[in-house]
Amino acid sequence: MGTWGSGNFDNDTAADHLSLVIGRLVGEVAEAMSGDLVEIEPDEYWGNAVPCHLELLYALASAGYAAEHLPKPEVIEGWKRDFLAVWERTIDWLEPSPDFKEERRTVLIRTFDQLAGAAQDAGR
Repeated sequence: MGTWGSGNFDNDTAADHLSLVIGRLVGEVAEAMSGDLVEIEPDEYWGNAVPCHLELLYALASAGYAAEHLPKPEVIEGWKRDFLAVWERTIDWLEPSPDFKEERRTVLIRTFDQLAGAAQDAGR
């Protein structure tokens, strides 16, 4: 086992573990986005977990840990398109306030865009 520093991810075992975690996050988003789109409606589990996963991936990429494992920017853009289409079609059923609806839309767009940007910066 190789160790190249004192950081939490600076050895082969930790790097392998991180790769598994990143792979799980990416894989679960890919599965949610390719499955029954009812599952990504705003009041469903994956409608909330997908943005959480994307935020975690972005945080890891920003810290220098995940960029090479991210999907290509065009994949993330496709996820964004599909996710937001479902969100726009179904959010009003939950009767959100206009302010919440606009703020949440802004956060969702930023979440997808920042991950796509990190993937682009990584040369994906």
